[in-house]
Amino acid sequence: MRVAIVNDMPMAVEALRRALAYDPAHEIIWVAGDGEEAVRRCAEDRPDVLLMDLIMPKMDGVEATRQIMASTPCAIVIVTVDREQNVHRVFEAMGYGALDVVDTPAVGAGNGREAAAPLLRKIVNIGWLIGPRGAPAKRPPVARPQGGQPQGLVAIGSSAGGPAALETLLKGLPADLPAALVLVQHVDEVFAAGMADWLATASRRPVRLARDGDRPQPGDVLLAGTNNHLRLTRDGTLTYTAEPVNEIYRPSINVFFESVARHWQGSAVGVLLTGMGRDGAQGLKAMRERGHLTIAQDQQSCAVFGMPKAAIAIDAAVEVRPLERIASRLMETFAL
Repeated sequence: MRVAIVNDMPMAVEALRRALAYDPAHEIIWVAGDGEEAVRRCAEDRPDVLLMDLIMPKMDGVEATRQIMASTPCAIVIVTVDREQNVHRVFEAMGYGALDVVDTPAVGAGNGREAAAPLLRKIVNIGWLIGPRGAPAKRPPVARPQGGQPQGLVAIGSSAGGPAALETLLKGLPADLPAALVLVQHVDEVFAAGMADWLATASRRPVRLARDGDRPQPGDVLLAGTNNHLRLTRDGTLTYTAEPVNEIYRPSINVFFESVARHWQGSAVGVLLTGMGRDGAQGLKAMRERGHLTIAQDQQSCAVFGMPKAAIAIDAAVEVRPLERIASRLMETFAL
């Protein structure tokens, strides 16, 4: 993988150099000391993966991410040394299309290979995502009217660009929607609690991490909160499971959607939002095959069209909608 580093701290750059050196498949093609330089260098020589700091002179990592994803998009991983202080900036950057976030590897502390492992694992996952190209999108099927039940479940999956899309969607929904919302966003468990707090503040809706044994109730907004997969069980409660171990992303959107298709007894809607790769497409198709309404975000409103495009290509989406029109469809479905 051709990797670029954007960081104004020499010690952090050295830590990233040492971490990447553990895998000879990675080549550092350039290093930028601030966001302005990164935008310019990306236009000249676009990397496969860009490791982006948040706090920098001239232009910070959030604005640099926004400009790069608008002009010369590439896979961006936010690398931060202090996630507690930077949690809001992290999810702003992810809203603009950053794929993931990881702590800066520690230099000279214990086992260097172990310290580098989280970063290297994320780069490998991104390699799987950006390697195969999805099939061309088919024309979306004609929408079918769906009858709503008094209570229900909305299963939502998102990845790159997801935080901002989730904020917009949640803001558009009334507090008395007679359905529970369960969100699966690609984010490490160390950042999940911060994302729940960020979403709650940004959307002015109560958002909390899903817990083992939770039974989704109308008004709930639950976010998958561990590196294990969230599942709905036969008795209608939520649980976390390590299986399947070969899923690239943890938590997996496919795993949750497929469990909803198997076990949810009431009315359900599957919503697949912006993201790179194909996670969620097969799960959305399973929900459609069980007769549930399934919605994919359209290309124009996506930060990254990969996941919705993959779902459309296999006829998993009953409807393809702009982000700003998904909330109104949910209200219509649940008879509000």
